[in-house]
Amino acid sequence: MKYFILFAIQIYWKAIPASKRKKCIFKKSCSNHVFEITQKEGFLKGIKAFQFRYKNCRGNFVIFENPINNKIQMILPSQIIIERKEIADRLIN
Repeated sequence: MKYFILFAIQIYWKAIPASKRKKCIFKKSCSNHVFEITQKEGFLKGIKAFQFRYKNCRGNFVIFENPINNKIQMILPSQIIIERKEIADRLIN
């Protein structure tokens, strides 16, 4: 099953040019992230990574400067806070 996910992502990369894909809010694109996790940790972890990214890589996020430590952070739709290093540069600059 692991290879099914990897194959599906590779088909996606070949079928849809990068310029036509939706822009990810994360620094590492969702397909690259899921591909890497699946390759390293297997089918179940890959599915969990896909579910997390699918749920959170849509609208309804908030980028803010944390008033306590002055760091740029993002609140995801699932209410998880991520650091600047994980946020796509195009959203910060």
